[in-house]
Amino acid sequence: MRMTLFPILVLQMYKIKQISLCFPKLPPLLPPPLSGRSYWEQITIFRKERRAICCPPFSWFLAYLSVQFPCFLLWMTSIRRMSLNNHPGFDCGGTLWFQNLTEFPHGGLAFIFPLLIAGLHYVNVQLSFDRSSIQNTGGLLGLLSKYYKYYLIFLTLPMFFIGYCIPQGSLVYWVTNSSFTIIQQVSLKHPVVGAKLGLLNKDSPKTPAISEEMVTPESVSLDSSTKWRKVSPENLSPDELLVLSVQLLSSGHRDRAISMLQMALKKDPNHIKALIVMGHTLLQEGLHAEATDHLERAISKLFLAGHPTAEDVNHLILALQWAGVACISQGNKARGIVHLERVASLEEPEDPKSKAHYVDGLLLLASALSREGRKTEAVKYLRLVVAYDPSRKDFLEECENDEDSFVGDLVSSRRGDY
Repeated sequence: MRMTLFPILVLQMYKIKQISLCFPKLPPLLPPPLSGRSYWEQITIFRKERRAICCPPFSWFLAYLSVQFPCFLLWMTSIRRMSLNNHPGFDCGGTLWFQNLTEFPHGGLAFIFPLLIAGLHYVNVQLSFDRSSIQNTGGLLGLLSKYYKYYLIFLTLPMFFIGYCIPQGSLVYWVTNSSFTIIQQVSLKHPVVGAKLGLLNKDSPKTPAISEEMVTPESVSLDSSTKWRKVSPENLSPDELLVLSVQLLSSGHRDRAISMLQMALKKDPNHIKALIVMGHTLLQEGLHAEATDHLERAISKLFLAGHPTAEDVNHLILALQWAGVACISQGNKARGIVHLERVASLEEPEDPKSKAHYVDGLLLLASALSREGRKTEAVKYLRLVVAYDPSRKDFLEECENDEDSFVGDLVSSRRGDY
């Protein structure tokens, strides 16, 4: 009976894999602090974007449980009733210390079944919430997973005592069912089985090999007086690798900088600054799809920030700009405009540097809208740009006169330094 449910589990795992790949590209479910949107507006945007990228519904997380749990209860209660009603053969159908399946655990070996069901439950929890999966899940979802795991571990003790209140026939089923679950989980985690079932991400890029030693600053800073020595890059923290990559980029060593950024993200996949610098670097390299992936992951993390600082706002504006440029460069103009419109939806920052980037985002949005024939909207944003920087007045006049000279190469050229 468990084997009949196995295809549902595989299908759910495949759908969850698709959701995990799409999730970094989705806007936050709750309205960002600086957006000014209502909850309903944010949910509408979220659902619209989810359908646009063909992300499966989140209800797939409950698909297998909604089928397996009722079946477990049905089978458990059925066997319990057969045990209590002295079904023919149950009184002598056991073996070893549990000859009579209609009896409750008793005697000197009564602890074996309760100990087995409690131990198997604990092992199942550890397999389901292995350390790597929790470490790779950040934010609120990671915190909820961590406490849910603690809750399930706590249930191990009550299960031990519940085992004394269940007929041995039901305990035989429970132990068999839990053992099957462990075998199933171990098998699905095996690379060969995962590859056969299509559960592995075959398209994930491999990190290129990095030399064991390279010249790095003794003190990882931008001070020109730093001394140099040989160290292993694996001994550097993600922040130190980020600073090193910026130094390499400024000196023109882009390939080595990408290697350092890949190592930083391998150590901390949620490092927002490394994601943004990597996205910008890949954008300059013309790797638009890869740049979009890194920038959208950073955007997702920044939108979830509870109380964003001025630096967070500046990073968000830059990430949205470059994600918009990357999407438009791939021909996905609608998605690119969505990113640029998110810049316009933010409150105008007070920090001069962030405000300058904010105005650049409005200019990019106006350019993209003008290309799509949405002149009225483009003019609205260009007027905001001119109010901040009167030197851009020529762009406004050209757009109002239906001239397209200013939009020709604006998007492709706006890839400024980070």
